[in-house]
Amino acid sequence: MKRFVLCLLLCSAASMADAQQVERPEITGIASVEIQVSHLDSAVKFYGDYLGYELQRTAHTLTAQVNARQRIYVRDGLPPSQDDRLLSLAFQTNDLPRMQRYLTQKGIMVRPGPDNASIVVKDPDGHTILFVQLPPAKPASGTGISDRILHAGLTIADPLRADSFYAAILGFTETWRGGATDSVTSWINMRLPESTDYLEYMLVKPPASRRQLGSAHHIALMVPDMQKAVDALRFRNGSVPSPRIGRNNRWLLNLYDADGTRVELMEPFTAR
Repeated sequence: MKRFVLCLLLCSAASMADAQQVERPEITGIASVEIQVSHLDSAVKFYGDYLGYELQRTAHTLTAQVNARQRIYVRDGLPPSQDDRLLSLAFQTNDLPRMQRYLTQKGIMVRPGPDNASIVVKDPDGHTILFVQLPPAKPASGTGISDRILHAGLTIADPLRADSFYAAILGFTETWRGGATDSVTSWINMRLPESTDYLEYMLVKPPASRRQLGSAHHIALMVPDMQKAVDALRFRNGSVPSPRIGRNNRWLLNLYDADGTRVELMEPFTAR
């Protein structure tokens, strides 16, 4: 009888635990990429004058609104000795309180963000990851070189360890992997679960150099027509690097701000 009662209690406790399991809320896209620069005036020339974004400026920050849901934040104060310029990557969710409960349930340490609309975690590689729930903003002006952040890149030392967070917990799925040659894997594309935005694992063994960090921690902007983008950049500045066809068979163009952070332009379709 006692064994029966004990089994009944254990089964009841298990059922209650199952009932309290929190389902992952939707992750609907990349919300923002935040980088640091040495001087805002140089950043204005690159992100405003060259890339064409209308910038909101405060004493220490520039905000480039890429579209109604995506932003690039540029903070000043980069120390000369600091190699990494990435400050954070933010994902949009449709239920921030539930996301906090879900991550806590999965054993992830969660702390409040800088405002009431975000929470902050660290991924397995130590990157600062935000989850935000923000209403759509006013549509961005049409002067920016792109109206879509297609993906963002993060340095990843061990893809299996990264998958324990991004795939197993957050539901990201691999869509493509490649490298400089067919025998080398240097990049893995991980699509967000409720979005066509994606995270790009940049497989770099630590310690990464300043140049590696500037290239790996990048922002990829989608342009529907690379030649039109090149023409617009040439009109604004007169000097544009040569675009090329990447390993994914898409037209690419790599640009760098004054501190060496890479902004990649990419067509959405394979080269014609």
